[in-house]
Amino acid sequence: MASILQLLMLSFTMMFTFMGERAVAGGIFRPSQWALAHATFYGDETASATMGGACGYGNLFQNGYGTDTVALSSTLFNNGYACGTCYQIKCYQSSACYKNVAFTTVTATNLCPPNWSQPSNNGGWCNPPRVHFDMSKPAFMKIAQWKAGIVPVMYRRVPCIRKGGLRFSFQGNGYWLLVYVKNVGGGGDISSMSVKGSRSGWISMSHNWGASYQAFATLGGQALSFRITSYTTRETIIAWNVAPSNWNVRLTYSTTVNFR
Repeated sequence: MASILQLLMLSFTMMFTFMGERAVAGGIFRPSQWALAHATFYGDETASATMGGACGYGNLFQNGYGTDTVALSSTLFNNGYACGTCYQIKCYQSSACYKNVAFTTVTATNLCPPNWSQPSNNGGWCNPPRVHFDMSKPAFMKIAQWKAGIVPVMYRRVPCIRKGGLRFSFQGNGYWLLVYVKNVGGGGDISSMSVKGSRSGWISMSHNWGASYQAFATLGGQALSFRITSYTTRETIIAWNVAPSNWNVRLTYSTTVNFR
């Protein structure tokens, strides 16, 4: 017979609450160990070159990411599943390092593609299997002198601290719903997602690219809820009634739930 402690633990892990509250199955994201890599930068001091990006976050200023962003080499990018992940990066053993800066924290919003015309140790910095961070210039300038161009760094994954809840930006048409998930806390990443209309059951969404998921279904005229699972922690949360029945594409809907 199960002990009282086992029953309490089972009740906790199966806890689901409704109307915008958390549905939990998994753990809190914890920082990883420090590891060695290299970092460069792209664009200028305005960070205008970072807008958009492979993750699909659009205007990074309007969507809360600002200039503290980074493009990941494909080894880290993981076909877009690493979109939204957060890293602490510190310059390491270079004369270009700022000695009084412990680290800076950035969010992955873009892909640094391979450049096979250049050697991996001389220009092709993002060629697999290299682990590389191509930072926005303002972020790079927080840890090192920009004239260095490239510096060795230490990095680690850390929890993403976000203000407010998850945000869902809609694209598509009457038969196809494409959703970009933004402002993701905790691990910052998503492994799977489902949508539920007020007159339908749960419909599994497929990963499109970056931070977007799609459902080929007719969902017009229904209030929409979403079930999201973190790629890293496997925690699952449900955001109920995110969009009203008169929802529309090209709009963003905010929630009060987020990962930890």
